[in-house]
Amino acid sequence: MLDKRLYLSKMSIFDVLTPDDLTELDNIAQMTHSHALPKGSLIQTPETAQDGLFFLKEGMLRLYRINSEGKQFTVGILTMGNIFGEIDTFSFGTKELYIETIEDTFICSVSKYNFEVFLAKRPLLAMKFLSELSKILKERDEMLMQLALGDVRDRILHLLIKLSERFGVEEEGKVRIDLALTHQEVANMVGATREVVSVLLNSLMKDGIIQTGRKSISISPVRLAEKLELVGGMANDF
Repeated sequence: MLDKRLYLSKMSIFDVLTPDDLTELDNIAQMTHSHALPKGSLIQTPETAQDGLFFLKEGMLRLYRINSEGKQFTVGILTMGNIFGEIDTFSFGTKELYIETIEDTFICSVSKYNFEVFLAKRPLLAMKFLSELSKILKERDEMLMQLALGDVRDRILHLLIKLSERFGVEEEGKVRIDLALTHQEVANMVGATREVVSVLLNSLMKDGIIQTGRKSISISPVRLAEKLELVGGMANDF
């Protein structure tokens, strides 16, 4: 059994809590799954969403919508230490979303009522939650704007930039996204077909912006900046 109290103490959002607070939170936080949920598990749909808060103990989750044509659009990726769910005081805006595991994942949860009582006595924690919520919603708004306004190439570039910011590892002048990604998984994230994504990724490779390997993608920040500067300059000419 994983030590929930040790896990909770490592989450930055709970660094305002005392050891006694953490013990109390540990007592009300139930382990949702005693075994890891395997990669590709659908853990929520808009119809099955439940009230309460869920803490990502280990692993990674993808949050997405499905449009009328059945295409998936990723609106967020959560990693260890992130939170999702709904209570009366805070809504992380995940109730209407599909959520699936990107890696083997452990989740623990706390009921709406229990956490509302816990939070009411700790104003500093409430402020931390507001800050965390603000960051999550800002990232989601950026993703949704790209989905609404950008073409598929723009959506792919935006996705790769965001992934490199969160999961990037610098290697010989490039930033490798430390996340196994197939062309189909990228297609699911940007709402396109695998064939279209493969063509566009090959184009980005020829331009020297990215480099791909087996389930890996690296970005050249220099070439990307040059490309974006060129596109911005052309736009300003009109």
